[in-house]
Amino acid sequence: MAGAQKWLPVLFSKHLTEEKPEGLVNEAARQVALADLVIINKTDLVSGEELNKVRTSVRSINGLVKILETQRSRVDLSNVLDLHAFDSLSGISLQKKLEYVKTTHAHLDKGIITVTFEVPGNIKEENLNLFIQNLLWEKNLKDKTGRPMDVIRLKGLVSIQGKSHQVIVQGVHELYDLEETAVAWKENEKRTNRLVLIGRNLEKETIKEVFIATVREKQENS
Repeated sequence: MAGAQKWLPVLFSKHLTEEKPEGLVNEAARQVALADLVIINKTDLVSGEELNKVRTSVRSINGLVKILETQRSRVDLSNVLDLHAFDSLSGISLQKKLEYVKTTHAHLDKGIITVTFEVPGNIKEENLNLFIQNLLWEKNLKDKTGRPMDVIRLKGLVSIQGKSHQVIVQGVHELYDLEETAVAWKENEKRTNRLVLIGRNLEKETIKEVFIATVREKQENS
């Protein structure tokens, strides 16, 4: 659902750390948050320490992104043309990728971060839709200081009641969709729901608690 971004290490660091007025998003950080692939060019012109800072900054914003490092813009096209490998209906690659995504911490107070959590069990599709719509459309979730949580990107694999196959969840800003994969849950496999969110003012425990509460409350009342 997103493409590639190419940055020079020094310019990237400068733009990424540029603070914006309240309510405005750092454009460089937003582009990284939406990207499937980030290409860091001219790595031979910076020190190893500076390059490592860039890698860390990218990962702190987008735990899903693939990073390619190059000199003189030389890039293997196979790495670029296969951008949507993790969005395929196989679901297998995405499942493996999500297992390694960790919750990150912002380098700046207003920084964009990655939040990930896992909840076992099956959920109803209508309950999942309610949770996502409250999060993306209504923006009902707020952090401890009262600021609304702003989700830029959402991705995950979930177990929907009545469906024998894993379902991919993908979203960008207020747009999202659910797509059943070709991967069936095994008979004795532990079903689980794993979500990754990228955005501002995100608090993992709050989001996870609301997710669980929404699913349980609706299921108990149905």
